[in-house]
Amino acid sequence: MPHVEHGAETPNQQQKQQQIIEAAGELLASEGLAGCSVRAVADAGPLTKSAVHYYFRDVQEIVDRAMGAHLDGLAQTLRELADAEADPGVRLWRVIDAYLQTFADKPHAALLWFEYWIALSRRDATGPVREDLNKLRALFGDLLAAADHPAPDAAADTILSWLLGTVVQQSIAPEPAQVRRDNLERLLALTPRPHQ
Repeated sequence: MPHVEHGAETPNQQQKQQQIIEAAGELLASEGLAGCSVRAVADAGPLTKSAVHYYFRDVQEIVDRAMGAHLDGLAQTLRELADAEADPGVRLWRVIDAYLQTFADKPHAALLWFEYWIALSRRDATGPVREDLNKLRALFGDLLAAADHPAPDAAADTILSWLLGTVVQQSIAPEPAQVRRDNLERLLALTPRPHQ
């Protein structure tokens, strides 16, 4: 059965694709990658299995779009939180704390992200991972630049790496927020400065 190419949809087709992506997103959040099949997505949403195949090539395309939607939602929430805070230094820490709190409140979400990234690596399709990381890197780069950090791009890389490791570490042996903050401040102090 032919499927509708992404970007060439009518508004009605876009709405149906969005319904499929939302059903997949809920399924991924509750069942993980292993529980996200075309049949499961059809059962969780308003469309039949054949309709799902009409709108998407395969379940991997659905998963990629659903995971992208999850990250876009997180990035939007973090940007709104940043926009609500006037002080650039406070803004940065609020966003970092909110990022970590998201995964503390939903520990299965961290597992899902790592599971997804591993699956993409296994199929040699890491483009979505790079896009996801670049969105977060850009957010932290913007926050650091606004806080007058002398090397915002390098520091954004440091923060992103630290966050990914801390999400895993917090699921195993949580540390108090102040200990985490002290650790990150030490790392940021070691961030290489641009050449003058």
